[in-house]
Amino acid sequence: MPLRKVSYLTLLTLALISVVSVYFVAQLRFNYNFNDFYPAGDPDLDYYQKYSARFGNDNDYVLLGLEAPAGHTVFEAQFLTRVDSLTRFIQQRAHVAHVTSPTNATNPVVEGFGVFNVPYLHPQEPARRAPDSTLVYRTPGLVGNLLSRDARAVTILFQTSPNLSKPPGDSLLAAVRTELDRQGFAPDAYHLAGKLVAQSVFVDRLQRELVVFMSLSVLLVTGLLWFTFRTWWGVVLPLVVVLGAILWGLGLMSACGVSIDLMTALLPIMLFVVGMSDTIHIITRYSTELGYGTAKKEALLITLKESGFGSGLSALTTSIGFFTLMTSTIRPIYNFGLFTGIAVLLTFALSFTLLPAMLMLLRKPQLRIPRAEGHSWDGVLGRLFRTVLAHRRLVVGLSALILIGSVASASRIRINSALLDDLSKNDPVKLDFAFFEKNFAGVRPFELALKPAPGRSIYDLAVLRQTEQIEKYLQTTYGLNFVASPVTLIKSVRKALNGGLLEEYTLPATEAELAGLVRKVKLFRKKPEFRALVLPDASEGRLTGRMPDVGSIRADALNVDLRRFLRQRVDSTLVQTRLTGSANLIDKNNENLTLNMITGMSIDIVMVTLIVLFLFRSLRMTVVVLIPNLVPILIVAGVMGLAGVSMKVSTSIIFTIAFGIAVDDTIHFISKLKLTLVHERSLFKAVRKTYLMAGKAVIVTSLILVGGFSTLIFSSFDGTFYVGLLIGLTLLFGVVAELTLLPILILYFYKHKPKEIRQPVPLLTAD
Repeated sequence: MPLRKVSYLTLLTLALISVVSVYFVAQLRFNYNFNDFYPAGDPDLDYYQKYSARFGNDNDYVLLGLEAPAGHTVFEAQFLTRVDSLTRFIQQRAHVAHVTSPTNATNPVVEGFGVFNVPYLHPQEPARRAPDSTLVYRTPGLVGNLLSRDARAVTILFQTSPNLSKPPGDSLLAAVRTELDRQGFAPDAYHLAGKLVAQSVFVDRLQRELVVFMSLSVLLVTGLLWFTFRTWWGVVLPLVVVLGAILWGLGLMSACGVSIDLMTALLPIMLFVVGMSDTIHIITRYSTELGYGTAKKEALLITLKESGFGSGLSALTTSIGFFTLMTSTIRPIYNFGLFTGIAVLLTFALSFTLLPAMLMLLRKPQLRIPRAEGHSWDGVLGRLFRTVLAHRRLVVGLSALILIGSVASASRIRINSALLDDLSKNDPVKLDFAFFEKNFAGVRPFELALKPAPGRSIYDLAVLRQTEQIEKYLQTTYGLNFVASPVTLIKSVRKALNGGLLEEYTLPATEAELAGLVRKVKLFRKKPEFRALVLPDASEGRLTGRMPDVGSIRADALNVDLRRFLRQRVDSTLVQTRLTGSANLIDKNNENLTLNMITGMSIDIVMVTLIVLFLFRSLRMTVVVLIPNLVPILIVAGVMGLAGVSMKVSTSIIFTIAFGIAVDDTIHFISKLKLTLVHERSLFKAVRKTYLMAGKAVIVTSLILVGGFSTLIFSSFDGTFYVGLLIGLTLLFGVVAELTLLPILILYFYKHKPKEIRQPVPLLTAD
């Protein structure tokens, strides 16, 4: 079948696939599900899911902080009236389960057979302001939780429906903000925090940044392509191929039911810059053949023949780099690695189907730069090659010194993350969260499951005393600023039965008194805080609290001490405990980060080594390939250690991705060298010729990669910023290593045995 007819059929088939992809891409949705970042398949996750089914999620709430006007306190009637109005407004909203506010907080008193809930605050009775404020400051659980210690701010906490999604969550937050504005609260006088707030902000920013980064990448790559090829087809055709691959990749992701989240949002940008490599190598080789005067059809066949092996191998190694991210237990990273790896292979497929078809159907292009003027690249690369070899000892020595310093600096990298790690310090959302850290109990939830021993109840006096002991440790040593447990219930009931007197807020002294209190607990079972702390049959309890977000390093140290305390000081024959909760699961991710990163990186290196061994049948070649690509990785690790950049969920992907991408140029160089050695007997001349032939494509692809990843530094997410910066630096150091260390290593290892490189490899014919 004539090549033109084949090209038409190819374009028609690819167009049909693209139409299907457009259909699925149109159904893509943005999502930021906090629960997706829990370690999938972990026993602690299974336990927490069952625990939250019994007691509710520990992060299904929103904190609304309200500051009193300057020079006033929160106890003034006008301010409290507005707070009460807001409380009632929020309570009436859909998806709000319960609201806790200073104006609806009550001091229960039992008289006869009834319970009377006496408000702590009486804004309509100015004469009671002084005794009210005194009572509030004496009552445990109010100051630092609902009122700030300086009496300048209050918190309204509203519990939402479990796992509330973005659309209804946004509607709820919008309604609250509208009401705040109607009541005259200035934007800087109120603060919102909670999972729902973070979810809303993250998704909105993901949408904006995806458009911005793609636009910047397209402009940058277009400029670099024009600078390189100076022809319209040298710009348009690579863009069509890569944008087509992005379309297919996103369509496949949508068809599999995966949404765009904080990680998969990087797929289009990542693929756009990474996918350019094959097209640039093909067009560079094609335009070179045309420059020699070769006919269009013959030039295209030569290009595909010579580029196919190197491009296929580089696509394989790059995709492996992404596929190794599937070792992660974090679902967003797993999905990102899976679909980006597949999309890389799709880009290779389109580069060798769509691109040749378009080149075949186009008229033979006229090169705008005459061949005589095209030697500028050869001149620059030739001088660079001579300089590198003339100073080879300096290059190797300097590389060794930098490597030693980098390894020493890399040892300073620590695994540390916080709940809002991806937001910069001055981000408005993070500042709002910091407001609650400074003035109230904090935003980091704490959960401890309480299970009485068989035959015992959570209300047994011995069990309650053990729980009280744990509470005291958590407040005095661990750092909880707010705590509630079954002990809170019994103390509250005892206080209510004794006229609401604060001095009665203690555990009973005898089993007989406790039995009477337990019988009265049923009077309070309708109160949400009671239902959330003890199961109806008293077979299990919950100790919950909040604290500042101290970061995973500090949290790990606190948890180690807590577990030691629980082992040594808590009688397991009375009550058993288990640390759980969303914050604990996020911390668990950090414990797995190092293992996941090492596993992924090891798989990547092993796979590349096996591929090189299989194709080149040479241990020397594995050393030649690995050294120039591991050196940049270690240097960037040193930069991270020197700059104090912590290892966290977002930055843990950097090394495996960078290695998979960086090795591409080495593969292209080696494959071209093997082809050159078929006709060139001198190893030195073959290396020089390959250096001149491959150097342009290596530099251009590296510039595009570095430039493309550099657009991510404009992200408002710290994780995305560091992904762009550090991968960009890795690739920048990689091209330097490629142009300096690689030729030196080849000439050193093969100076006496060039025949080893000439050995034919599977799938490659050079005749």
